[in-house]
Amino acid sequence: MKLRIIILFISFPFLVVAQSKKTKQTTKSKQPKQSINTFYASHQLAPDSALSPYLYYQVYDWVGTKYKYAGRTKKGIDCSGFVSTMYKNTYCINLMGGSKDLWPTVKPIEKNELIEGDILFFKIKKGQISHVGVYLGNNKFAHASVHSGVIISDLNEDYYKKYFFKGGRVQSVVGN
Repeated sequence: MKLRIIILFISFPFLVVAQSKKTKQTTKSKQPKQSINTFYASHQLAPDSALSPYLYYQVYDWVGTKYKYAGRTKKGIDCSGFVSTMYKNTYCINLMGGSKDLWPTVKPIEKNELIEGDILFFKIKKGQISHVGVYLGNNKFAHASVHSGVIISDLNEDYYKKYFFKGGRVQSVVGN
């Protein structure tokens, strides 16, 4: 019995330190998101005046999700997975495949014809379609960036100007 008590007294400080480290790790809290109106106002967008406000609510819900190649969950998502998820959740349309697989499923449109919900196609790698996003209006689009995860970007940024290929319209989307 004395040996057990001695072992308990010797190991007690180690148990306390281990438990306090565990507590510190689990008490880190996520920064609260901006309100949806503040968030979109910072991007010069207004979800309440959109053709499909639900698209904006879906994008807002996914902003900040980390990038993961072939991912399709909140733990990680890639660009085509993000576009497919937005279409499934917003329009109840199932889109399958990677970014270049989506191209044959849409009606090609020029940049000046874009409307909310159109899919944007970018030729970044080897002159082939390798990135997609969803157009929101006012030259803004939502996408899953390799470096930043799900974000909203502007088509007027030099990088996206350089690689933008065309827009594509899914015919069964309301308003399209």
